[in-house]
Amino acid sequence: MIIPRACSVLTVLAAAAVVLIAACGGDDAGQQTGNPPPQQSAAETAAPAVQPTEPLKLGFLLDFSGPLADYGAELQRGFDLAIQHINDAGGVWGMPVQTAVGDTMVDPTIAVEEARRLVEIEEVHALVGPMTSGTALAVAESVTGPAGIPTISPVATSAQITVAEDDDFLFRVSLADHVEGRYLAQLAAQQGFDNVGLLYRDDAFGQGMADSFEQHWSGTLRSIGVSPGATSFTAELEQSIEADAEALVLIAFPPETILILREALELGYYDQFVFGAPARSTAIPQSIGGDLVAGMRGTYVASAPENDSSRAWDDAFLAEYGDAPSLPYVKEAYDATIALALAAQAAGSTDGAAIRDQLRRIGSAPGLIVIPTPDSLAAGLAELARGGDVDYEGAAVSADWDENGDSTHGYIGIWEFNSDNTISDVEVIEYSKE
Repeated sequence: MIIPRACSVLTVLAAAAVVLIAACGGDDAGQQTGNPPPQQSAAETAAPAVQPTEPLKLGFLLDFSGPLADYGAELQRGFDLAIQHINDAGGVWGMPVQTAVGDTMVDPTIAVEEARRLVEIEEVHALVGPMTSGTALAVAESVTGPAGIPTISPVATSAQITVAEDDDFLFRVSLADHVEGRYLAQLAAQQGFDNVGLLYRDDAFGQGMADSFEQHWSGTLRSIGVSPGATSFTAELEQSIEADAEALVLIAFPPETILILREALELGYYDQFVFGAPARSTAIPQSIGGDLVAGMRGTYVASAPENDSSRAWDDAFLAEYGDAPSLPYVKEAYDATIALALAAQAAGSTDGAAIRDQLRRIGSAPGLIVIPTPDSLAAGLAELARGGDVDYEGAAVSADWDENGDSTHGYIGIWEFNSDNTISDVEVIEYSKE
């Protein structure tokens, strides 16, 4: 709190009246008079008078050459659109936002090396990514947490993210595994199955989803982890059918899913499948044959149903790229980028802790509603520069985070494969943290 000049003078004059000293004092004075310390206004807690003289620099760290390379390229379109919108809106602190990109190759060791490069060489102030839970945990605990770099993963869903040793620098847009796993179990039951095999990717992501599925599954289950990058899954498939499973639930990335499906069908072990989020890719029916998986369903963390924010974003994306996103989580990448930009504007500082401390503020009511358009973002940036509050309603979700950096509200989508190798959305279910 800024102490008025008149009060400073009186404080120095020790012989002045105690009443006047108490009136000018801080916490001690408030306690002496029985009154609580004065609350800081939004203007006092917002941007300082002296703004940074260097531009905000955001890193984008995803997979561009590993098993999720298609996702990296697609999600970057969301990241780039967010940067374009922020800069069209006048930039952060009145300067265009700069960027740097890194490739994790879905390898925690490589992800850590790339994160260090982005932080130490590129000198980014905040980071969007990584995508997978394993790489996000490695980066947060080894690099961005110790370095004090606020990081928002668009996708990482493992329950381990919640308890990561990240010093509160790791946030995520997507709902956690325990949410999707519950709905995946419900979907399998709704499909009429009460005895299933479950093959899951044996990493932080797959384990978390499998644990949640098992917790919410009331039927017979044979659950087996599979090694990423294996060249055959015949042994695991044979184990999964030992209890006469009716269907196979798959929680694996597209390359593994394709190989598992091919072997399961060729060996006659399964002809019914239920899928976790990573299988929501047209590469699967194109590789296996759409007629073999047509009508089979899966779950994923979905974006919000149509509203003002999603319509505005859809229009902007189509205008920029000419087609809709071909994969999920593009909106989440956009929202993560915008959230960091707004938080930096609110902090009025390049300091990572200062930016992090504003993330929960910019997505919560009350405040000026901000949606994904340059005009709305310009109004939001100006409001924050004045010391006001904003409530960012994102393209995918509202940017509301709990004390662990987990999203408190979101949506689970149900989708299915079509015989023409396309994917259709069937239903969107709203979720709010209890």
